[in-house]
Amino acid sequence: MPRKRVLVFEDNAIVRSTLKQVLDQLGFDVLAFPEPGFCPLYDLEKCMCPPEHACSDIIISDIDMPGVSGIEFVADQIRKGCKVKHIALMSGGWSVGYLRQANSLGCKTFSKPFNLEDLKKWLEECDKRIEPVAKLHNWFDKHPPAAGKSCK
Repeated sequence: MPRKRVLVFEDNAIVRSTLKQVLDQLGFDVLAFPEPGFCPLYDLEKCMCPPEHACSDIIISDIDMPGVSGIEFVADQIRKGCKVKHIALMSGGWSVGYLRQANSLGCKTFSKPFNLEDLKKWLEECDKRIEPVAKLHNWFDKHPPAAGKSCK
């Protein structure tokens, strides 16, 4: 059975690396980016996944990143027709406005520093709701990040 895919957007290299390591240990295929602009999906005008596919099973994003906030990125992906149903946003300083926006987008919210057990519990809940036969589009294999914009 293929591993479920998680996209991580976090500008702090230590947090990004830790998340990648934890998610990998939990059995997820992880693509981690220092900001949304490094992800090939960022510049698309609309979701390019076929109707029965999604680019990922889960998205986890910081809200405070260079270029674009995680909330703006998620809202834009949803506007483009993104089919990812499990999205979490994290921040070290949630404002009432940001929390309201995250909730209106249907996102799970985590405060940093976050408890890894809380994250693991949410991931387990997501895992139970992801269809065992869910199909992921191999978009990232066909469209790797641009030169100088690798995911780490």
